[in-house]
Amino acid sequence: MTISSDTSSYIAGNFLAGAGNSFHAWDPVNNLALASCGSCGTEELQKAAHAAQSAAPVLAKKSGQQIAEFLQTLATEIENLGEQLIATGMAESGLPEARLQGERGRTCGQIRAFAELVQDGSWVQASIDTAIADRQPLPKPDIRSQLTALGPVAVFGASNFPFAFGSLGGDSAAALAAGNPIIVKGHPSHPATSTLFAQAMDKAIRSCDFPSGTFALLQGDGHQLGGDLVAHPSVKAVGFTGSVAGGRALMDIAAKRPEPIPVYAEMGSINPVFIMPDVLQNNSDSVAAGLAASIAMGAGQFCTSPGLIVTLAGDFAEQTSKHLAQQARGHMLNPGIANAFKQSVATRCEDQDIELLTGGAGAENPLQPENSLMKVSAKNFIAKPELLEEIFGPVSLLVECQNIKEMQDVAEAMEGNLTATIHTQAYDQPELKPLLEQLSKVAGRVLFNGYPTGVEVCPSMQHGGPYPASSAPATTSVGAAAIFRFTSRHAFQNCPDSLLPAALQNANPLNIWRQLNGQPSQAAITQ
Repeated sequence: MTISSDTSSYIAGNFLAGAGNSFHAWDPVNNLALASCGSCGTEELQKAAHAAQSAAPVLAKKSGQQIAEFLQTLATEIENLGEQLIATGMAESGLPEARLQGERGRTCGQIRAFAELVQDGSWVQASIDTAIADRQPLPKPDIRSQLTALGPVAVFGASNFPFAFGSLGGDSAAALAAGNPIIVKGHPSHPATSTLFAQAMDKAIRSCDFPSGTFALLQGDGHQLGGDLVAHPSVKAVGFTGSVAGGRALMDIAAKRPEPIPVYAEMGSINPVFIMPDVLQNNSDSVAAGLAASIAMGAGQFCTSPGLIVTLAGDFAEQTSKHLAQQARGHMLNPGIANAFKQSVATRCEDQDIELLTGGAGAENPLQPENSLMKVSAKNFIAKPELLEEIFGPVSLLVECQNIKEMQDVAEAMEGNLTATIHTQAYDQPELKPLLEQLSKVAGRVLFNGYPTGVEVCPSMQHGGPYPASSAPATTSVGAAAIFRFTSRHAFQNCPDSLLPAALQNANPLNIWRQLNGQPSQAAITQ
């Protein structure tokens, strides 16, 4: 395989080297620095923002068919990058070949899913209430509304999914599908991977005759560039996947703008797993084995990794510990994440109320840490809010409860999470319903008898949750509904039919499903 050494930024249809300080990615498997990349600064940001602002009205007028063709072309161009994309992603992330091959399939699949969505056109949620001129005491006006593109969107690539949440991942696909130009702040851990995606995008833009400002890639290390991007007046929304500290910083910047904008941030989650008493009696060892595999998967660097286990006192802790110790050790994504993980595990191990069952912070190479499991009592867990904080890596904390009441108390102490899981077959037990009700309040997705790692890309998926899991719990960053984050609703009152957007015209020229006087309909309006 050939590894790309090109680490260019991409602005207004041109590849260029950032004029700022250079930085480099890191190969975590071989523990060595990769090719350096120049950081973009104010001048490059201004060029990207101007190009995106110029492209916005052009993209807003593109038909669903045109955008669908563009997205289909983009997916094909990503596939055409071939093994070079896989090899480059492996070098910059340490992720195995099979994982990245699957992630490439997911990336192209979600782009094509958005293409099908916008080609159908009904996603704009066209709603029409026709006039009633003789209504008493006041006439009813004709009011029609639909979702439209928002404008330039800033997208931040994630460290743990260099493809699926990278430069052309889910946030980018959703924003483009809605008709918005995007300005991507590439993650500094994989600049060469980001450049390859920009090459695929460049070919799609040229092939489909889209404006050059449809996409920009700004490479850069540090926080300044990202903060300046969010603060730029041309940007109308932000998509972010990363830490609570990073997401909150962008939220604060966006809120302090003269024109505040929404930040759709996916941040921290410990994804609690509740093991009910019947499981302990019937199949505890198999559940412990599955849970250990989920904790160690991808070196624990999944946003849905199970960082908390809640169950009754017994043998389950030792069973899980045994299975976890047998799991292969993975590689952390970069030295910064590795060092943060080591420090966090070491801090927990210093707590006298926490018992280390396996692993710890003593790995000789922080980039390849031990899989760790710790144990704490429910009483001490509830008394220490700091234990609710996510540790990003292959570690979980098992909370031992004396009874079901304590398990419920732990659930009530939870902050917002992406997921919560319940393992049980005793669906008629009276304690189950209140537990489910509580977990539904604090998690975007509740699973039964499964493991939280693995997110199905489908229309029903909810990948979000109450803060600090995400900044907007009513939205999702995965699935068809992700498109709605990057839209604005506009209404037209008593507007002449010829001036209306096609989705709202009487004849329904797009043949889409609309809400007509409160009822779903594909019919044309005859007047």
